[in-house]
Amino acid sequence: MFLGHTIPPPMDQPPVAPEPAPVPPAVYTHSPPPKILTRSVTMNDKPAITSTASLLEALVALRNPVRALQSQAFFKTAPGEYGEGNQFLGIPVPTLRQLSRTHRAMSTRSVIALLQSPWHEARQLALFILVLQFERGDEVKREDVYTRYVQHTLYINNWDLVDCSARQIVGGWLLDRDRAPIETLVRSRVLWERRIGVLALFRLVEEGECEYPLQIARLLLSDPHDLMHKAVGWMLRDIGDGDRATLERFLDAHVAKMPRTMLRYAIEHFPEQQRRHYLAR
Repeated sequence: MFLGHTIPPPMDQPPVAPEPAPVPPAVYTHSPPPKILTRSVTMNDKPAITSTASLLEALVALRNPVRALQSQAFFKTAPGEYGEGNQFLGIPVPTLRQLSRTHRAMSTRSVIALLQSPWHEARQLALFILVLQFERGDEVKREDVYTRYVQHTLYINNWDLVDCSARQIVGGWLLDRDRAPIETLVRSRVLWERRIGVLALFRLVEEGECEYPLQIARLLLSDPHDLMHKAVGWMLRDIGDGDRATLERFLDAHVAKMPRTMLRYAIEHFPEQQRRHYLAR
């Protein structure tokens, strides 16, 4: 659904902010594309509000080509790999988190424009900002952030982008609401949408809810991708941390069907003898 829509990074040009990636028509089935702001404003005693273009320009100025190459290898961006097409500037995550706190007052519409950048770090910064806006916002703001997030999953296209945002935004919004959107996500043909659905369940598990997350885990026992096996395994491990007996019942019923990676992560906190017991089955 959303791999392959990329723009080659301007590695041999001076650091000028790139234009946002081309947007497939299907992305805006629910809302028109956001317009990029053309001015910067600083409000007294409030975080700086910076235009999308200016913030992209600042990010490009921070690029580190050596780190960028390392990131491209780590996040599997070669042709045929799960992160194919991701392009990196080489900016550390702590720097992006600091920028997100500084620019959290940007309009959500502008943040969504940032999310459409071809640069991985720009998309991650946008997601950090959206999480802050969701966590600090009122009901109207939270709904707006959630809605725009699920409308733009095209740009949430690697595991770190999913993992830094889906639990807080999707899980946070659906915690006390109809969970049908989670099942829609985990049934998607798109790897990253399925992972968004699983990461959203972590928020439910934090609140002690096991039944629905286990129902979704059953649906994903036959998922073909290793990144899904890891995510479901982590979720099962967290369920076991809070309710070991419930996890043991799930394992006893499904261990024969579980991918090995999923099982290993699920039993990670079990005693050694119990881990051996399940791995031998």
